[in-house]
Amino acid sequence: MFIFLLLLNLAVYISFQSWSTIFNNFAVEKASLDGFYMGLTQSIREIPGFLSLLVVLAIVVLPEHKLAVVSLIVLGIGIAVTGYLPSATGVIISTLIMSFGFHFFETVNQSLTLQYFNKLETPLVLSRLRSVAAGGNIAAGILVIILLKFLEYKYIFLITGLIAVAAGIYCLKLNPIDSSLPVQKKKLQLKAKYWLYYALTFLSGARRQVFTAFSVFLMVEKFHFSTKEVAILFIINNLTNFFFNPVIGKMVNKYGERRLLSIEYSTLIVVFVGYAFSDSKMFVALLYIIDNLVYSFVISIRTFFQKIAEPEDFANGSAMGFTINHIAAVFIPFAGGLLWMVDRKIPFLVAAFLAFVSFVLAQFVPSELRKYQQQ
Repeated sequence: MFIFLLLLNLAVYISFQSWSTIFNNFAVEKASLDGFYMGLTQSIREIPGFLSLLVVLAIVVLPEHKLAVVSLIVLGIGIAVTGYLPSATGVIISTLIMSFGFHFFETVNQSLTLQYFNKLETPLVLSRLRSVAAGGNIAAGILVIILLKFLEYKYIFLITGLIAVAAGIYCLKLNPIDSSLPVQKKKLQLKAKYWLYYALTFLSGARRQVFTAFSVFLMVEKFHFSTKEVAILFIINNLTNFFFNPVIGKMVNKYGERRLLSIEYSTLIVVFVGYAFSDSKMFVALLYIIDNLVYSFVISIRTFFQKIAEPEDFANGSAMGFTINHIAAVFIPFAGGLLWMVDRKIPFLVAAFLAFVSFVLAQFVPSELRKYQQQ
């Protein structure tokens, strides 16, 4: 299962990062999107994340590992057609297709990880998969920089999308399933005892969407980052994450979820205030790297859930978690786009406030969860 997930994650992030690297420049230069349409596109992009609860219904007819592969193929198709639809409507359509693949994959990816690895292994596996994703992102950044010398945006989208489709077709032949594991509940269900997991997940999604929708857009619109500069920034960012992510899993096991989440949220308050007020191109680039680095601590929310959840709830909890994560994500980028038109500082200050609320809630995470690691 680890090799299976590793291959899928590598393919997903090579394609997705290639899309991310050139998307903002493509949206501005070719599709002529302004802040309003950028926020609208990002809001629509998160609708499939909100619909992640449908994964629980999908696995009634399709095994989880097959659903992960199909999701990868759908993601690849969405990316491949992006460059051939250079308008606001076209960008929204291609983004929606890509997003269904990405979010359904991420839901199943988390569920399979929680099912197949014990409570000591899971932080290590999650952090290693994030490191693999960073490696894929590095490869994507290098690939994009090379392709930009020879090809238009639409051909780069096509090539990188087809990479995901080809990888998905190959992985359809693989069967990593262990039939002895607990059968997952195939119904939608919220449980009161998981309230803190739901709350932290909701706030994480809301805060993250401000970053996703507006951090790189800030760099392109205010600081005039070129496509090459964005690609170089992504490479530096992912090199940092590639080497640091494996350490995070060990930190979770050593220090516990509460401490790591507290570090993440307190750091993000500073980062978002910096986004709002900085006039330095280099400082904003540094904030972007720090933002991504501490965001990797998000695995602590998932390992916290694994330690408090019933084994048969992992698929349902992952699906409900992704849906809750995207409730705010559906409207925050759109609302943020409107606020951006008033003052670009406002979305980032809202995100700083959300980080503060998350910090307060993180103090309710039990400071000692080691007893669960032995179960």
